[in-house]
Amino acid sequence: MTAIDMLRLDSTSPDFARDLRQRLAWDASDDLDIHQRVLEIIANVRKHGDQALIDYTNRFDRTDFKTAGELELDKAALKQAWDSLPEDQAQALQTAAERVRAYAEQQKLQSWQFTEADGTVLGQKVTPLDKAGLYVPGGKAAYPSSVLMNAIPAKVAGVGELIMVVPTPGGETNAMVLAAAYIAGVDRVFTIGGAQAVAALAYGSETVPAVDKIVGPGNIYVATAKKLVFGQVGIDMIAGPSEILIICDGQTNPDWIAMDLFSQAEHDENAQSILISDSAEFLDRVEASINKLLPDMERAEIIRASLSGRGAFIKVANLSEAAEAANRIAPEHLELSVADPEALAAQIRNAGAIFMGRYTAEALGDYCAGPNHVLPTSSTARYSSPLGVYDFQKRSSLINCSAAGASELGKVASILARGESLTAHARSAEYRI
Repeated sequence: MTAIDMLRLDSTSPDFARDLRQRLAWDASDDLDIHQRVLEIIANVRKHGDQALIDYTNRFDRTDFKTAGELELDKAALKQAWDSLPEDQAQALQTAAERVRAYAEQQKLQSWQFTEADGTVLGQKVTPLDKAGLYVPGGKAAYPSSVLMNAIPAKVAGVGELIMVVPTPGGETNAMVLAAAYIAGVDRVFTIGGAQAVAALAYGSETVPAVDKIVGPGNIYVATAKKLVFGQVGIDMIAGPSEILIICDGQTNPDWIAMDLFSQAEHDENAQSILISDSAEFLDRVEASINKLLPDMERAEIIRASLSGRGAFIKVANLSEAAEAANRIAPEHLELSVADPEALAAQIRNAGAIFMGRYTAEALGDYCAGPNHVLPTSSTARYSSPLGVYDFQKRSSLINCSAAGASELGKVASILARGESLTAHARSAEYRI
């Protein structure tokens, strides 16, 4: 097997900013053909409802459904999946669920209010969404961990009804996915997928209820559909390829670092794994570990393509420079494999999740550490955050004016409204003076 020669960048190079920008570049341009097909699917589901869902599901998932009732899985099927799991899988799911739930409980926003001197009350009312939809990939790409990460925060938030859609190609279900849905508290499960499932969640059909927000990962058709229904419903994000950035001071076992890079590279060829260090010698050692460990990996060719096409090693003068580069990259996952991760974390402004210390592998965050693994990609950590309970809550402003407060505020509002030539606004306020 040919050795991988990792792309090397150096922060002292005059072209460093340009070269880094080129390596980070990700072309997520829309495929107009897919865009048009998804538009047609959405329109068909809106017009024909359940019948369109049956037709698309039979065509794309090789099923033979006759009625809409067959599209929904009975809750007993979820319990049966849970009851039939091998003990080690059941215990792992249970432990992960408990940790995700415990973390999510800390995120709940609370209503608040205060009273002004004249008796006017101002505040904010926090309420959960009525209905949320969770898209879960089916078939080979089955991720029970994603069920936990998306469903549990919704239930902790108090979402009234959580609807899950999961395709079952050839009638194939995944027991761990259904078991995860059971212990996470999913209310209803429909065996539909693709753009048609997103359309059903957004607009509803005779059988599938319309929801207020759609979350969860999917292929290009699902992602495109989520873009197109946004506005009718909320969405979590449009995720790009998975990413990991590791900052290491050269004192961690290079095999550990190589495998951490692999952990994201194995997702797909477009995933991005980057290592930053102030030690050129350590970068050499990690590259040697990569080439030593790669032949034994099940997804070796995917890892090879990812590291060759999008991976990089970055040499910096010191860890402060490493933090500066990390803030520019704004990675989905950031490992601080250094002696004093707390001090380095204080310099980080842009990252989806920060894994601190030599023993904190990013993979722990994917499954069971507790914080959510649904994270901003493609440098969007500059302005967005991990999925959480707050994504399933909404805020309403509260204003309750006393007579005295209405009189004083009415004078201010009147002046401002007349300055904008909005006379009805002004007179409405003036009536209360």
